[in-house]
Amino acid sequence: MFKKEKKEKIFVALSGGVDSAVAAYLLKQEGHEVLGGFIKGYNVDGCQDSDAEDAAKVAAHLDIPFYVFDMEKEYEKRVVDYLLDGYKKGVTPNPDVVCNSEIKFGLFYDQAMKLGADAVASGHYAILKPRMHLYEAKDKTKDQSYFLWQVPKERLEKILFPLGKLKKDTVRAIARKAGLPNADKKDSQGICFLGKFDFNEFLKEKLGAKEGDVVDVVGNVIGSHYGVHLYTIGQRHGFVNKTNKPLYVIAKDVARNTLTAVHEWDDELNTDQFITRGVMMLDVRSEKKLKDGEVIRVYGRCRYHQPAFACDVRMGGSRNGVSLPPVAGENLLVTLKKRQAIFPAAGQSFVMYTGRGKVLGGAIIQGYEN
Repeated sequence: MFKKEKKEKIFVALSGGVDSAVAAYLLKQEGHEVLGGFIKGYNVDGCQDSDAEDAAKVAAHLDIPFYVFDMEKEYEKRVVDYLLDGYKKGVTPNPDVVCNSEIKFGLFYDQAMKLGADAVASGHYAILKPRMHLYEAKDKTKDQSYFLWQVPKERLEKILFPLGKLKKDTVRAIARKAGLPNADKKDSQGICFLGKFDFNEFLKEKLGAKEGDVVDVVGNVIGSHYGVHLYTIGQRHGFVNKTNKPLYVIAKDVARNTLTAVHEWDDELNTDQFITRGVMMLDVRSEKKLKDGEVIRVYGRCRYHQPAFACDVRMGGSRNGVSLPPVAGENLLVTLKKRQAIFPAAGQSFVMYTGRGKVLGGAIIQGYEN
């Protein structure tokens, strides 16, 4: 069970869901001065209003002060615009990563500190050990460490994840025993603060839907699509095509508005190397080794809940025709031991772990060769 010895003033990001509610409950049980804060983000479908009501009910049940932080404009600027800009360029951004670094543990963190908080807590499933070390959660099916790599390590010292060592079933049981009003509320499946809605329809509305050709590896037209930005490398889609068989997307050309796809995925389409940009290391020792030009062995993920794959990582350089920009210190070259179908889609996060689940850092995938 989570326990923090020193009694502190802690702001909990109450989302209206059961996880953050239990986080607040556990901290209060430990004797801390707990305050609840609801972050008003980008209200697409109106669900934010009901979430705010649920968060307020939790705060009332726990008898803790409750604040609403209106961050809609900043959320639109820092997260939604970032998301749309990426899709315009043909990459697949990860809004949850940016939401955590810019909003929850950015603006919300700053506001909490201004109000005299000693720490900020949330219902994330991740573990923080002493000296700012971030680890995977005990419940691997709910682990959210993948989305936290961009949170500055200096801030991790004042962040708490009370649910990190708990299973989801246990969290539900605690909520019911404590009589929390949202104990049986379903988990949110939407994008951070965007809510539950048809994401493809959202992209069509914001970016427009322009039909185009789906071509094979030699350029023959084999089908049609409804907008390049709606598709991600490695995904299987039921495009309109002559064979009526599913196709795998292997490349996107935004300028020509075309997708390259294949019927069958084989080893030739796999990759053993890709490059990243915007590296941010949480582990000081690993960061020093990389800056000293050393190669480090890590276990990486290119997607949420993807099985970790062993790979060697180093800063800068080039190999097998992969060239990095001049500012090599901001880039990583990732090399796998063998070709694999890991689908490193540009714009997604590459997160590095040790074999024991410690998060070493991460970066944004830039491209790869197959």
